[in-house]
Amino acid sequence: MMGNIPVLLITPPFTQLNTPYPATAFLKGFLNTRGIVSHQVDLGLEVILKLFSAPGLTRLFAGIDPGNPKLSGNFKRILALSHEYISTIDRVIAFLQDKDPSVAHLICGRRWLPEASRFAQTADLDAAFGDMGLYDKARHLATLYLEDISDLISGVVDPLFGFSRYAERLGRTPATYDELENRLQQPDGVMDHMLVDALRETMDQTLPAMVAITVPFPGNLFSALKCGGWIKKNRPGVIVTLGGGYISTELRSLEDPRIFDVVDFIILDDGEIPLLNLLEHLDGSRPRICLKRTFAREEGRVLFFDGSSMPDCLPDETGTPDYDGLLLHRYLPVIEMANPMHRLWSDGRWNRLMLAHGCYWAKCSFCDTELDYIRRYAANTPGKICDRMETVMARTGRNGFHFVDEAAPPSLLKELALEILRRDLNVCWWTNIRFEKNFTRDLCILLKASGCIAVSGGLEVASDRILKRINKGITVSQAALVAGHFAHAGILVHTYLMYGFPTQTAGETIDSLEIVRQMFLNGLVQSGFWHLFAMTAHSQVGKHPEQFGVIRAPGKTNPFANNDLSHADPAGCDHETFGIGLHKALYNYMHGICLDLPLQEWFDFPVPQTTIAPGYIGSLKKTENSVQPWSRTDPHGIAPFRVIWLGGPCSVKHHVQKKKGKIRNRTILTLHNRNRDVSVSLPEAEGKWLNDLLPMLSVRNRKVWTLEELKQEYELLGAGDFDRFLKGGVMQQLRENGLILL
Repeated sequence: MMGNIPVLLITPPFTQLNTPYPATAFLKGFLNTRGIVSHQVDLGLEVILKLFSAPGLTRLFAGIDPGNPKLSGNFKRILALSHEYISTIDRVIAFLQDKDPSVAHLICGRRWLPEASRFAQTADLDAAFGDMGLYDKARHLATLYLEDISDLISGVVDPLFGFSRYAERLGRTPATYDELENRLQQPDGVMDHMLVDALRETMDQTLPAMVAITVPFPGNLFSALKCGGWIKKNRPGVIVTLGGGYISTELRSLEDPRIFDVVDFIILDDGEIPLLNLLEHLDGSRPRICLKRTFAREEGRVLFFDGSSMPDCLPDETGTPDYDGLLLHRYLPVIEMANPMHRLWSDGRWNRLMLAHGCYWAKCSFCDTELDYIRRYAANTPGKICDRMETVMARTGRNGFHFVDEAAPPSLLKELALEILRRDLNVCWWTNIRFEKNFTRDLCILLKASGCIAVSGGLEVASDRILKRINKGITVSQAALVAGHFAHAGILVHTYLMYGFPTQTAGETIDSLEIVRQMFLNGLVQSGFWHLFAMTAHSQVGKHPEQFGVIRAPGKTNPFANNDLSHADPAGCDHETFGIGLHKALYNYMHGICLDLPLQEWFDFPVPQTTIAPGYIGSLKKTENSVQPWSRTDPHGIAPFRVIWLGGPCSVKHHVQKKKGKIRNRTILTLHNRNRDVSVSLPEAEGKWLNDLLPMLSVRNRKVWTLEELKQEYELLGAGDFDRFLKGGVMQQLRENGLILL
């Protein structure tokens, strides 16, 4: 009977321009496994496409009063050029959607697009994109053009507007529902009308009995409630349900019943089973008391129902994400920044998958480790993941994947990479990691061979004392070495950085910046972002502030949102004063400039001198480069490494070497890699052994060869000392051309 209750899954404005937020595709994939009819829509994309069109801009500009006191000189310039914006917008959007690539020449000519204040940052554009980057340069300029219009909207029309943070200020601050309710009762503005128009069109096309709206971020909250209010007023028989990351984090202690004026149910954490139970309830087969993690209003009070005995889905039970119904060909890949790593978040159309549920570490004291999405760890199998990758590629026509895990385990990534290579899947992918020691140089080479292009990981405060208090499980030197392993393999590295952790001193903040500077200088990271520490209710710091030297601000529990906690740090410095300088330094480092500028220059107040030696990170690199993996011996013999050949096929040529009157039979072994041939000369028997061996070490061979087995084979050959062979030039060339040890 549930299949007769069609569900509409909605992502409200705004998440991203370039790719769908994955929540609705994940839920639709699960509903498919249960035979439940569902549809999905990204209203953020729908609204953007309505706004950034000739009719949309005509409507926008017509609604702006030329006498508005909020009109700065920059905004007046945009208004004066309104005809130029209206006449170019459709071709710019078509260009960003890859429908009209010839427009790149017009854009780069710098005489076709109207330009306002955002274009002030284009002084080094040629250096950033190079002589061959015409298409990327044009997309960056087109992005600035859209951001100029966005600035006008947020400055004059709707202060809550932003491409990926609509109503973020409103969604972040309310501890009560008052501000949201007041905003919902105001007359609709231009953006509200466009949202309602897109919602009405979708509702008329899909005719759902239930609408499930995901609220992943604070900026989605108001538009989600706006959708719910319109549905309750205009489609009164349709059930409205809210869920998602923001809801599950902020509203866990919800008591204010007013939100249920615009929604019927609110569910927490993973939505698959709660949504299934809710559909069973609506078709009469499940009592309300047996719902799962679901809020509802009864007789004016908010009640929480969690009587379901159904366990949450394991990763292999959730189904393959289904993007059907989303306008995949109409997303807008934009380039906000020339930095090659940073642009991955806004550029390209990525298929999103999860390798595992939760975090396999789940110990960081600042993180919401009490919540299900972090605490409950369960991994999928490499085979099932690859099955889903193949299915999604066939459905979407795209082979790029973003694995959206909290932190992908190195052991799972290793086996996944091997499975990708065995299946000859031509994919590219990126994910989040921890900078832990198991990401060896050889593992990173394997990940690169399987299609890994980038990783992001938390360095947080680059201070060993603070990392220990955070319980990060890494040290600064370890993080630098692991970042170096990824960089050596040609994998881009983004690092999440934090300032303001309890008891952090001004000196530790400056030392952290110096570590970051040296990591950029040595090519270990390519991108980063600073976050100011926030104490949350579901973290260890929030639960036990006294253990971290923090004083939690007094106050009672709020009836609406209860996650961000006000606090004071009497043992640390005035953390917020460092924000502007840290961000400014990092912005320049990401563009490869000002890396030799004294740290003091980034701040307009005196800061301590760094205690980090100028060559600290460089010395770590030199030490690491001198260490071979087999130096980590096992107490019972040679280290138990798995040996894999990632290189290409070999060819053999025999020749006779005459030296000092002696004749020796030699083998020339040529390794045919994709971008070059490499030849090595060996004694005849050794060359034959190696030529026969390398195909057996191929990643496509299911037989696992260990370094110990290679030693035994070598010694049976009678070729001499295997340890000497390991340290010799032939092994070095093999290692440089595809032989890895795992």
